[in-house]
Amino acid sequence: MKFAKLALLAGILACALAPARAAEPIRIGVVGPFTGGSAPMGISMLRGIEIAADEINEAGGVLGRKLVLVERDDQANNDRGAQIAEELAAKHAVDAAVGFVNTGVALAAIPYFEDARIPLILSVTTGSPLTQQFAQPEYAENYIFRVSCSTALEVQKIVEIVKARGYRKIAILADTTSYGQVGRQDLIRTLAADGIAPVSNEKFNIGDRDMTEQLARARESGADVVLTYGIGPELAAIANGRAKLGWAVPMIGSWTLSMSNFIDAAGPNGEGAIMPQTFIEQGDTPKRATFIRKFHAAYKVVRMNSPPSAAQGYDSLYLLAAAIKQAGAVDGPKIRVALDDLKGSIEGVVQVYDHPFSPANHEAVSAANVVYGIVKGGRVVKLVPEPQAAQAR
Repeated sequence: MKFAKLALLAGILACALAPARAAEPIRIGVVGPFTGGSAPMGISMLRGIEIAADEINEAGGVLGRKLVLVERDDQANNDRGAQIAEELAAKHAVDAAVGFVNTGVALAAIPYFEDARIPLILSVTTGSPLTQQFAQPEYAENYIFRVSCSTALEVQKIVEIVKARGYRKIAILADTTSYGQVGRQDLIRTLAADGIAPVSNEKFNIGDRDMTEQLARARESGADVVLTYGIGPELAAIANGRAKLGWAVPMIGSWTLSMSNFIDAAGPNGEGAIMPQTFIEQGDTPKRATFIRKFHAAYKVVRMNSPPSAAQGYDSLYLLAAAIKQAGAVDGPKIRVALDDLKGSIEGVVQVYDHPFSPANHEAVSAANVVYGIVKGGRVVKLVPEPQAAQAR
């Protein structure tokens, strides 16, 4: 009798504990540079993700479970990024992940998530090869997805505006990181398809603050436009060096020209810089207006440090949550299958996502989602009107 009572008590306790176990939170890894020169992108991304997590949790979570963010600062360091990925993925410390800003860091980290069969949505990093490392048909399962604009697509938009404005003598200034060099290679290849070869091709390092030598050589080459691939502080050095030389050629570059540490450090010398963008901090739809209002209120700011990073971070988490809900389980392979065939429409800040991925395509952003921004009055606004060549897409 005593044993029967004990068994009954154990059964009651098991039943009581079962809902608690079922309600354990879903752990989402968030990796990015939250310190250093890339921090405006990383922190903006994190804040967008935090806003999305709060909204999802306030609405009841996913599968009745709350989302918990497991945040890690990779410091834009490749080795640290790999170490973090091993900690989170190989040890199964998270159920899925979003994030990454720097191409080199993502390249070092991605294999750990792939090997552990943990879905990863790249929120900000743009390097073209990132979603192709484990792509079909060579690999049966690809766990790497992206909601940011790939470098290849970004370069396509840069070249479109170069052609529309009639520039033929191109100077390229790119940093020596994986991001800068992938961008440089994509630029050269895309320009070559239109019979254009750069007249100047210069490099610079992270931390360089004087670009006058590179810019002087570019001016001597007769360049009529400067195309850039880098991040905020060094891009500001280019803008300031150009002004120092009195060389008033246009500056067009990658989306990072929208970073606050470019705009603030360049000041008047950054005015007129043009870049492709997935999101500009203007509330031209109810969803965007609400997102901007929430962001400003939550973080006590009047301008996002990196608007595309914030918007893409937000959208990444919503797509991942939709996939987990569709999968009906927190299981990596099932989530991957769901991401490859998401049902219904998911309203994001960058776009309304309608079947954004497929087994053959893990890029959510297309040319239709990319607009041009221009620095005016210390912030990025839409370039109006857009170049005629860019409208025909």
